[in-house]
Amino acid sequence: MLTIWGRKTSSNVQALMWCVEELGLEYIRHDVGHHFGGLDTQAFGKLNPNRTIPVLQDGANAPLWETGAILRYLADRYAPDTFWPKDPLQRADVDKWAEWAKINVAMAFTVPVFWQVVRTAPANRDKVKIRNAIEHLETKLEIADRYLTKDTFLTGSNLTLADIQFGHILYRYYDIEISRAQFPNLKRYYTQLTERPAFRQHVMISYEDLRVS
Repeated sequence: MLTIWGRKTSSNVQALMWCVEELGLEYIRHDVGHHFGGLDTQAFGKLNPNRTIPVLQDGANAPLWETGAILRYLADRYAPDTFWPKDPLQRADVDKWAEWAKINVAMAFTVPVFWQVVRTAPANRDKVKIRNAIEHLETKLEIADRYLTKDTFLTGSNLTLADIQFGHILYRYYDIEISRAQFPNLKRYYTQLTERPAFRQHVMISYEDLRVS
């Protein structure tokens, strides 16, 4: 049994929960962070000295933190070869895209765009800064759009860890009130993800409690 700490509106928690659901794993999740609090407690500090979410504990094993490390652990232990290949070169290809999504896409979207559009009061939003951030983000999304001309998912015909790291960002990208570039292959990919029950359950979640008015 997996024990997971983290509120469901955290994008990193959403990536983890989507992965857990796709792999069919049993879990218990505890809401911590944001208005739930709990990150500054002594008990949570023992789980993760960084006091960030998510944290995962698999049975009696030591707790794990950092989303990418947690996802790789779950993939190593529980995922089929189609999701996390055993062949080193094939696995590196999946891992390459997973890292790309985390470093180049998530970091370009979460704080520079999502936080500025949703978690900043309208009077304090810098429209020029937001527009520049969107344009920078979309230089990265164009790369995915180009690669998705030939494949169903980022690395082929099967959902992999790379899609978990990348795909969970797209719900908010397509949902928030911004002007977006036209990426037909990316939109097709995203629409396909929205048809997956695990994505709908754990990623397509209201973020209204994060909004600053």
